[in-house]
Amino acid sequence: MLSQKAKYGLRALVELARAEGAQLSAGELATRAEAPRKFLEAILLELSRNQIVVSRRGKFGGYTLARDAGAISFAEVIRIIDGPLALAPCVSPRLGFRKCADCSDLDTCTLREALLRARDATADVLERYSLADAAKPAPAAIMAS
Repeated sequence: MLSQKAKYGLRALVELARAEGAQLSAGELATRAEAPRKFLEAILLELSRNQIVVSRRGKFGGYTLARDAGAISFAEVIRIIDGPLALAPCVSPRLGFRKCADCSDLDTCTLREALLRARDATADVLERYSLADAAKPAPAAIMAS
């Protein structure tokens, strides 16, 4: 399940993508992302450490995306904030891979195939969906214009 922390982080990043290079303050991002400011600042610090955002301090400080919005996938952000996309460690292809504590044999595990397929499907969607995709106006908003 996606954590509230990841939801706030993704919302803030989508707002930065919509800003198209303009710098936004933590307060502006918190308002736009409907997130508590202090909590969002901690999330933004983590995203800055992982080269997703660039922060500038001071009176005219704020945040911008470190890369083009089309080059930042939802999967990358979720992995930074929440960790592996996999539902169990035995199907994580990255650093989180390990045998489940209650599993005697990976090859005969009755759950692993379904969990592997779920991980693959989830990763496929989230790897292909970028901040630029999320920043596009919704079809209903386009029609209302």
